Parts: sequence; structure tokens; C-alpha cells
Amino acid sequence: MKLDELDDYILSHIDEEGSLLSELNRDAHVNLLRPRMLSGHLQGRILKMLCRMIRPKRILEIGTYTGYATLCMAEGIDNDARIYSIEINDEMEDFIMKYLSKSPDKEKVKVFFGDAMDIIPMLNETFDMVFIDADKRLYAEYYDLVFPYVRKGGIILADNILWDGKVTDPPQPSDKQTIGIINFNEKIKRDSRIEKVILPLRDGLTIMWKK
Repeated sequence: MKLDELDDYILSHIDEEGSLLSELNRDAHVNLLRPRMLSGHLQGRILKMLCRMIRPKRILEIGTYTGYATLCMAEGIDNDARIYSIEINDEMEDFIMKYLSKSPDKEKVKVFFGDAMDIIPMLNETFDMVFIDADKRLYAEYYDLVFPYVRKGGIILADNILWDGKVTDPPQPSDKQTIGIINFNEKIKRDSRIEKVILPLRDGLTIMWKK
């Protein structure tokens, strides 16, 4: 069986993404420059399931992009839980708010536009779960910044940590994003304050549990 056939099989045997997320997905692929950055059906259902299992009350998302992953996590949390999502590209605001406004879970989400390095310290929150999916060059810096704000037993997720397989080859000096991911992966490998596992899902997802 071919890989694309397996992908189709998996997607046909899990929960559907729903009409709103399907509409968002189509809109992104028609109108956005890099729609591949969108989390997508399988990862979205996994994020929702993790939220069902962990039941976080406070989630921090670094990198909103279209809001697809945001809406998936919002589906999985309780009504009194909140997601703080940060997007540096304010040109995405109209797209994000278009779909967030249609969601029955919109009251669970607060979107901030600006630099996460500036915004996170001002939130004055302790987080049960953090999802890092932003500038790959800054993954290590994001991690260092958020770590003190994550409760003991909290979860940190980092997306795209396999980076199209580029992590296994020596990077070009000019390829700062690949270098950023490699440096982050090595940092996480050495960090004894967490337990960690890599899921080879899409472009790689690291799950970290704070001891």
C-alpha cells in the first residue's frame, strides 16, 4: 500500500474535521502563500485529543497562522478554559478572525498580534500546555522563555521538528531555520527537567512533560 493510500485510510477512519475547519483549509490553500504550514486534519484531531486527555485550563500557542490548530484545541477544552494565541504577522488578522468568529468555541480563544517574546511576560499566566509553531530560528528562545510559565506536570509541544528531514544532514550556514530546529532538538535532548518523545507525525511533533 502506498503512503498516500495509508494517509487516506487514516483520515477516513478518524473523526472528521468538520465543516468550519474544512472551509478554512480550502480557503488557505486557495488564498495563502504557504498553506502547507496549516496543521491539517490528522494533527488537528490529535491536538484536540490531547486536550481531551490533559484537560488544560490555560494553553499558550506561539504561532497562530490561520487559527486551524487553535480551533482544534478549543474544541477539546472545557468552557472555562482559555487559549492565548500569539501571531506576529498582523496581515493574518482578517483571516484568523473570519473563522474564529464563526466558531462556537470563540469565547475560549484570545488572539494577540505581535512579538511573542514581548507578549508572553505580560500575560501573567501559568500554563498547563504550550504549543510552539512559529519562527523556527527562535524555537530555543521560545522554549527558554515559556518554561518558567509552565506548571509542574505541564505539557510543551513543538511542531516541525523534523523539518522535511533536513535535521539529519549538515545544514547550510545560510539556512537559519534548519539550524534553529537542530539546535532546539539538541537542547531538548539534553534537558533533564523534562521527559520527551518525538512523534513522526507530518513534519514531526515533540511532546515534552515538565517534571
